[in-house]
Amino acid sequence: MNLGAAPGEPDRHLLGVALVLASAVVYSLAGVLTKAIRLDVWTIACWRGLVGGLLVVAYVAWLERRRPTGRAFRLGWQGWLLATVGSLASLAFIYSFKLTFVANVAIIYATAPFLAAALAWAVMRERFRLQTACAAVVSVLGIAVVVAGSLGTGNSLGDGMALLMTFGSALYMVLIRRFRDTPVVLAGGVSALQLFVVGWLVSDPFAVTREDAVLLVLFGASFAIALVLWTEGTRLIPAAESGFLGTAETPFAMLLAWLLLAELPPLASFAGAGIVLTAVVGHALLDLRRNRARTALAAPPT
Repeated sequence: MNLGAAPGEPDRHLLGVALVLASAVVYSLAGVLTKAIRLDVWTIACWRGLVGGLLVVAYVAWLERRRPTGRAFRLGWQGWLLATVGSLASLAFIYSFKLTFVANVAIIYATAPFLAAALAWAVMRERFRLQTACAAVVSVLGIAVVVAGSLGTGNSLGDGMALLMTFGSALYMVLIRRFRDTPVVLAGGVSALQLFVVGWLVSDPFAVTREDAVLLVLFGASFAIALVLWTEGTRLIPAAESGFLGTAETPFAMLLAWLLLAELPPLASFAGAGIVLTAVVGHALLDLRRNRARTALAAPPT
């Protein structure tokens, strides 16, 4: 699939920006949908995995329609490891939304790129830039403010699950870089289907009301749609810009939780959000400026 077949470079860039922003909006629905569905975590994971996994696999089949099926759907042990890490992170993701504020989960998850940088240094000895280290320290301070605001409120377990989910997501990012030849989108679909299989065995998947069934289908579809939008968008714009635009997920998630669930987190969550977003956006803007400067230097004189 090539959504970026626009005639000119400006058009391709604009399309990439629109797709990544759209993916952030769709991703931000996760918290609202999880809280709106009145079912246990495993039942939610089961049906979200089935719907989302099938849609992603269908997308991969269409994308790789000119390749032999055996090659297009070959994961290998690296792909299965990536899918399993994604499954565990997704499970913690759903648990966290059930146990704490949507805002807290979104804020904590926004720090995943910094944790991924630390893991990449530990695992692959990738260079850990001073800029990233400073932003990581600031974001940790923001998380501390968020978690401190949850003490004594019954949300601490949810914040802990959000931290676990963020660690799993960061590890997922590192494995993507480590296993460069692994089909990432297919691994995402298999990850969802893994949760479907396990959820089917440990839950009662048919104990679902009609209203919850609609929301479950929407939840699974939103996962697949967001993944496809992000995948196509990041092909058209620089990674630094994609990372910057992806930060829109946090304020969108907080806004939707307030508008649709009337969920208003404590002031500590807003303070922590301000600190974390300052670190994330500041880091992304510096990367974006550096990338544009390099592009300008590399461009031939006119």
